Amino acid sequence: MELNEAREKINEIDEQLVKLFSSRMELSSKIAEYKAEKNLPILDRTREREVLNKVADLSGPELENYSKVLFSTLFDLSRSYQNRLTKSESPLGAQIQEALENTPKQFPTKVVAACQGVEGAYSQQACDKIFSLPNIMYFRTFEGVFQAVEKGLCQYGILPIENSTAGSVNAVYDLMSRYHFYIARSIRLRIEHSLLARTAVPLSKIKEVVSHEQAISQCSAFLKNHPEIKVTVVENTAAAAKMVAESDRDDLAAISSRSCAELYGLSTLSDTVQNSENNFTRFICISKKLEIYPGAGKTSLMLTVPHRPGSLYGVIARIAALGMNLTKLESRPIPGKDFEFMFYFDLDASIYDPEVVRLICELDSDLDEFAYLGSYSELF
Repeated sequence: MELNEAREKINEIDEQLVKLFSSRMELSSKIAEYKAEKNLPILDRTREREVLNKVADLSGPELENYSKVLFSTLFDLSRSYQNRLTKSESPLGAQIQEALENTPKQFPTKVVAACQGVEGAYSQQACDKIFSLPNIMYFRTFEGVFQAVEKGLCQYGILPIENSTAGSVNAVYDLMSRYHFYIARSIRLRIEHSLLARTAVPLSKIKEVVSHEQAISQCSAFLKNHPEIKVTVVENTAAAAKMVAESDRDDLAAISSRSCAELYGLSTLSDTVQNSENNFTRFICISKKLEIYPGAGKTSLMLTVPHRPGSLYGVIARIAALGMNLTKLESRPIPGKDFEFMFYFDLDASIYDPEVVRLICELDSDLDEFAYLGSYSELF
């Protein structure tokens, strides 16, 4: 068979598939009406399993897995369509609409914000870029920032979640599932690490370096070239600089920022200690209340999926069907549950699109654990 002839036959089959798909969805709507009248759930896992086994047998060994993927996708689409037809406005949809209508049009400038670390921390630098007049409260741990926002001690909290070279800040992702919060804004901050000491001693005199684990990872090549130097992890790069300034040791150095050198009166031994000059950390600004400011083009979600093959694929397929770009997918193990994971999604998706809101509400309804973390803009 010639290529053009084969394509013509495929076109004919595609036309039939579209007609059959439309007929199937029409019947799904009638089933949805019946289930609504009888107060029956949309999801019928037993029925879906029976259909999957049947189509696998009909397809034969070579195509059975492909047919399962196809029909699993059909089930997802059918359930989504049925939910749309039968469900009234969800509480989450109403909450999003309220935030869109009532959030001020101007992002605040003078606020009380929580940051992890001490003065000079990169979180503080990110905070100063997000707010022009912040009153900053410092906390020793990331959990302290979450708690400050949750308890209303601070209106906002600033937290790092990923670095362009060292990857995700796992400690923050692990805390996300334990606290209730929303993301109001994010920022990508350029990171420039320096090696700081009390006095301008030769590098050969340095016996120990202190810094945060992320900064140590971002400077791994430099540290590998100096195996004689002991590396000690502390809670923050600014705390490391402060530790050096308050010590009486000339053989102790910190990997920290240039601003910390000025802030704590330290000498810069080297400005070339990080692996890459293209080093950025992404920070999120969290709030207790859902706030959606103008220009919100990024949306974040957190969810779990049923512990069975294809569950995560089904969620991603629904996102892809709306043409949304998935820019981040992070998985973290759920404490106390073997081989079960919480998934974090970042999407380039405008919350002003009704289809996006509808998808969020459907996921909230369909999944046992789901959290809409907010829609926001990102500063650079």
